[in-house]
Amino acid sequence: MPQSFDQYYYATSCGKPYERNEEWLSFFGKIAKKIKEEINPGKTLDAGCALGFLVEKMRECGIEAFGCDISEFAITNAHKSIQDYVFQASLTEPIQEKYDMIISIEVLEHMQKEDSEIAIKNLCEASNDILFSSTPFDYKESTHWNVQPPDYWSEQFAKHGFYRDVNFDASFITAWAVRYRKRNEPIHRLVKEYEQVFWMLKKENVDLRELATENEAQLKILKEQHQDLITQVNRLQSFENEIIDIKSSETWKLMHKITTLRNKIKK
Repeated sequence: MPQSFDQYYYATSCGKPYERNEEWLSFFGKIAKKIKEEINPGKTLDAGCALGFLVEKMRECGIEAFGCDISEFAITNAHKSIQDYVFQASLTEPIQEKYDMIISIEVLEHMQKEDSEIAIKNLCEASNDILFSSTPFDYKESTHWNVQPPDYWSEQFAKHGFYRDVNFDASFITAWAVRYRKRNEPIHRLVKEYEQVFWMLKKENVDLRELATENEAQLKILKEQHQDLITQVNRLQSFENEIIDIKSSETWKLMHKITTLRNKIKK
């Protein structure tokens, strides 16, 4: 599989060429800034770092960041400023060091299902805090062998005692990004947190549906009023056309001449 992630892959398989330019650096710079502001982790590993753009930007933010990737091409071509902080490795092999946080962005969908589950085990053994994202619907990319919905990944992490941090919004990475954390609390505490968020989301959904129904009813009234106005405008236009026809008739012209003559005689 490493040979799949070569120069040709990075040039053609990421929507746009995946290379060190202002667009990609800006994208990962924004993510690094949010990680620094919202989490401020200590020793951090970008697992599946590709060319190391996020590692580079996190280190600029003052985060002790490292990166690993299975691609020899990617690691070899990482910027010289981070060459000492990135290394080639497969996530199917145990991670040798412990990290305060591990980040994995759009990586595990590139692995076979069985390998991805081994990778999750290795990630969970190397950190208690994992920022994770894996596309739930991009089947077109040729190396996406393991596209799964978010609930699948949550189930896999839960097998190792990691649960979604429901109070952390990771959407600055992707809409489906999640922060999983090792939790040792009793299950009833976890259920309470999930239920709090579920209840709020359900209430919001019900309220929005009611609002949509109210707006639809109001829209129906406005459409009826609009149709009435169109009918009145058409009627007035019809009257105007009748008046124009009358004024254009020979009879009207004759009556106009007679009226004008009478006015002159009266004077």
